[in-house]
Amino acid sequence: MNFRSIVNHIESLPPLCDTTLLVKELYKQGVEDIDISVLVDIIESDVILTANILKMTNSPLYGFSKQISSVTQAVTLLGTHVIYGIVLRFSIENRIIANLRPYGIPNGEFNDMCHIQSALIHQWYSKISPKSALLLTPLALIMESGKLVVSQEIANHSKIKEFLTGFKNTESISEYENSVFETSSYYVSGLLFEHWNFDRVYVDMLKGLDFEDKASSKLSYHIDALDVVRTAVNVKEILTKKSIDNAVEIVEEMELDVDDFLSVVKDIKNSYLKSSI
Repeated sequence: MNFRSIVNHIESLPPLCDTTLLVKELYKQGVEDIDISVLVDIIESDVILTANILKMTNSPLYGFSKQISSVTQAVTLLGTHVIYGIVLRFSIENRIIANLRPYGIPNGEFNDMCHIQSALIHQWYSKISPKSALLLTPLALIMESGKLVVSQEIANHSKIKEFLTGFKNTESISEYENSVFETSSYYVSGLLFEHWNFDRVYVDMLKGLDFEDKASSKLSYHIDALDVVRTAVNVKEILTKKSIDNAVEIVEEMELDVDDFLSVVKDIKNSYLKSSI
């Protein structure tokens, strides 16, 4: 159970499904230029993907008052950037079926956590740079995918209890992962996305999240934004006082408005708590 075994694991994974490849190709020129009618047609050609998008759109996490019954409605309400993340996430989870027991979190809660991360960066960063928010929102939804690979590796080596014990006792998730695998799950996400030919900028940001020397300086601000989100919302803590305070420290280092960030956190925390009742 080491870095090489993880690389071999990723290299053995099959390609993404045809529907996802078509969606990826559509988004190649940028999320701002998407032909919505073509996007809807591609999604609706896949019955299972359509059902999952509608299921997620109608989740209490998004708080829509009326039932969303069509893909067109979902795309209009969520935006093409969020839909892109959902399509990628659904495809990834179909290729990597894993139980998140090593991280001490049920799969359903893990899924909610990823959507909260995405909502947080979208609502917060849209106030700072709407264009950057379009780039970061889908990535935040799938940036934890490396934990699926790591969980499979741990289960394959029958090390779930051993890993979970160490995980519960650590203050830093990435440092603990690095002590076990010589890498972090975010770097693994970067390797995974590289394997599937995702946008190079996604690969570079995730590889640079815990290993900043591997990222270009022009991406450092985006990487800091992702760091804020994963600090506030992660598999150990979802919007706790401690995780929010730690995230605020990074926001201050970025010289951004703390009150704006806390206002978004409050709104999302209220929505999350309501959906958890």
